Parts: sequence; C-alpha cells; structure tokens
Amino acid sequence: MSQEIRNLEPKALWNKFADLNAVPRPSKKEERVIEFMKNFGNNLGLETFEDEIRNVIIRKPATAGMENRKAIVLQGHLDMVHQKNSDTVFDFDTQGIDMYVDGDWVRARGTTLGADNGLGVAAIMAILESTDIPHPAIEALFTIDEETGMTGALNLKGGILQGQILLNLDTEEDDEIDIGCAGGIDVTATAEYDEEETPEGSVGYTITVKGLKGGHSGMDIHKGLGNANKIMNRLLFDGFDNFGLQISEIKGGSLRNAIPRESQAKVIIAEVYDEAFVFDMQQIVNEIKMELKTTEPNLEVVFEKMDITPAKVMPSIAQFYFVRAMYTAHNGVYRMSADFDNLVETSNNIAKVIVGEGQLSVQCLTRSSVETSKFDLANALRSAFELMGCEVEFSGAYPGWTPNSESEILDVLVPIYEKQNGEKPKVVACHAGLECGILGTNYPDMDMISFGPTIHGAHSPDERASISSSQKFWKFVLEILANIPAK
Repeated sequence: MSQEIRNLEPKALWNKFADLNAVPRPSKKEERVIEFMKNFGNNLGLETFEDEIRNVIIRKPATAGMENRKAIVLQGHLDMVHQKNSDTVFDFDTQGIDMYVDGDWVRARGTTLGADNGLGVAAIMAILESTDIPHPAIEALFTIDEETGMTGALNLKGGILQGQILLNLDTEEDDEIDIGCAGGIDVTATAEYDEEETPEGSVGYTITVKGLKGGHSGMDIHKGLGNANKIMNRLLFDGFDNFGLQISEIKGGSLRNAIPRESQAKVIIAEVYDEAFVFDMQQIVNEIKMELKTTEPNLEVVFEKMDITPAKVMPSIAQFYFVRAMYTAHNGVYRMSADFDNLVETSNNIAKVIVGEGQLSVQCLTRSSVETSKFDLANALRSAFELMGCEVEFSGAYPGWTPNSESEILDVLVPIYEKQNGEKPKVVACHAGLECGILGTNYPDMDMISFGPTIHGAHSPDERASISSSQKFWKFVLEILANIPAK
C-alpha cells in the first residue's frame, strides 16, 4: 500500500481506509473482512460480536462527560462493488486495492476504489480506536452484502441495537444531508430457445461496445450516460433484415447496481454482405456517438471478423422478439419526483444481458422512492419480456426510506454544517438504496440520517474520493459526536 495514502490528512481516517482496502471484500464473499473487523474490535478490548447473518457490531462506552447523551449507531457496509477495466489484470478475490493520489483525488489503478462505503467504515473505525474524541455511547454496525442484495440490513433482527440515533455514513456529496432514499427490486427475465445450425455461406463477427463511463445505477442514472446493453441492442436490431445477422452469444454488463460499460456480441452474417456490413454499421455507430458526444466522449465500438464462424445461432424468430423486447424495455429515468426538486423518483437499469447456448437472461434493477411506482415500472418491464415468452421473476425487493423533516438529529446537523461551512447544507432524499429504510423496519423509533464525503464515479473504475472533502467530512463528524442530544 502506497505510503502517500497513509500520509494524507486526516491520518486517522486514511490509515484505516488503507488497512481496510488491503482486505478483499467483494459482496457475498465478506468472510475475510468480517474476521478483520472482529479482530479490530477485539484488539481494542471492545464488545464485539456478529449476528446471525454475520453483520458485525462493536460497542464502545461514552467518553467522560458524555454519559448522559443519547446512544448512537454509526453504520456502514463492509462490501464493495468490484469492477475493473477490461485491460486491467487484477484479482479481487486475492488482491488489495492499488490506490494512488491524483491531485485532490484518491483513485485506484484500473478498478473500483471502494470508497463506497470504505471511507464511511474507516471513519467509524477511527472513532472506535480514538482516545481523544468526545462521543456518547456508540454501537458500530457494519453490515454485509449491501451492494448486491441489502442482505445484512434485511436480516438484522429487532432488539439487537440499543442506540436511539443512527448516522449512516454512505452518501457521496459532502454538501448534502440525506433524509430519504429509494427502494428497489430486481427484475429478471429468462427464456430458453432451440439453437439452430449456422447457415452455409456465413461469416462471424465479434462486436464490442466499450469505453463508456458506467457508474452508480441510482445516483448517476439521470446523467444521460450510455448503457452498453441498450447500445448493443440498437446495433443488432435490424441486423437480420439487412445482413442476415443472427446472434450466437451476447455478454453485456456485470452488476445490477452498475450502469453497464461494456458489451460483446458474437454474430454471423451472410457472406454476401461482408463488405457492406462494417460500413453500414459504422453509420449507426456514428449516430450513437453524436448523440452521446457530451456524456460519453470515449465510446468505442469495434467490429472484428472471426477466424472461426460460430456453429450455432439463435433462430431468427426468437431473435426478432428478443431485440424488440430489449428495445421496448425502459432504461433510465422513468419519472421525476413531484415533491422534491431534481430528484429522480423512479428508474430502471438494464444491467446484465447474457445470451447463448439456448438460454437468455436479462437482469434489471428498478428503483423508486414511491413503492407503487416501483412496481408500476417493474410490471412494464415484465410485460415487455413476457410478450416474447420470457419468465419474469421479481426478487430482492427492499423498501425506501420515507423522509422525516422533523428529525431531531437533523436539527443538530444543519446548524453545525452552516457554522463550519458558511452556508446551509442541501437536505435531500437520494435515488439510491441506503440501508436506513430497511433498518427502520425493525427499528421504527430510531432517528436516522445519512451523509458522507464526496465520491465520484462509484461502482466504476473511475471511482475517486476527494481528499479535501474527507477533511470537511471528518471535521463534521467530530462536531456531530460532541453535540448529540441528551437522553
């Protein structure tokens, strides 16, 4: 781990982040980071335990003079999104994150950084380890599998936590205080088809869409970014009629909560169209590039003739319905909130498309701060794919977090922020899946709020954390701890 990261201020925060990022911690594979966190708490002599689902809880008594303050829960999630550039050689299961400083930013070399939610977790660790920070009684709650299912939050039972106030340190703009968030649901369409032999007189091509920015499928969904799966479908849409194009396989996207950056398709075309194919397809590529020139300047589409033509392809009639279902399926913002300015209410991310060997799968993540609107869009997607004969499954549903504008802890945070920064914070709801809404199901009387340092490009290899913002965030956290209301 580069010493330049450990030398950053505040050192207490960045050293803990460096320690954490040395431990592989992919979602659903958190065994090592769970043991790391338990060892951390035990080595400090603090009450440390895991619950039935393997969330880690560490308790620290109030410092002298703070015993009469309300107990608080400091909460963050242990897992991180694992994304890397296609040309980056890196094993998330065995390697720690390779970080470096770039001006005011900390970045990772070719991978996600893990600042989401590693900086929040590191801040909690620094507070637990401190001997000179005034604070009330603390329960540190480190949840698992936030990024791919909210598993830890969904399975945390009532009665375990004793705190009255929860500070979630998992938002990504340092001038915002979040008091609400979107819920979500996974929508998965699957189907089988009988492959057919590739027609004689065919040639094979690999089509690759790459160079897109990607990003968080909630926080970045309104930015007009390209979706590799939708772009690929647009390229394939009239392919059969124009070139005798048939799909052999498609692999696009990876995680539901990441806007897909890359997609690759292996197709065949009639040899008679070989010369015209790339030329005509480039016309479509140029149109897409022109549309996305502002938001996706690095978009690249590559056509490569294959040495060996695929032996099996999707039948033309199955392909006809598939590409039309993909075109019909909504991607991006579905509805803006009528109650909060500039807040996305409902959206969908067509996250992952897998086609080949007689099977197809389309995986989406639908989000909304309005439960009925969430299911309205989910049913629209269901309809598009059922019309082509898919089975559609809804799973992994989690609730949103209803804003509480009369929150006591909100009344504490706003004046502190204003005094420290000379301006009022933005009190907002966000279009992402914070764990507060889920935790509130079993802890309905707990006063909750969320904030964090500035992080850009989360869920993509462009993820970066602002150094100056981490200093602002740390100062804010310490003042909040010193001003928690009395019991």
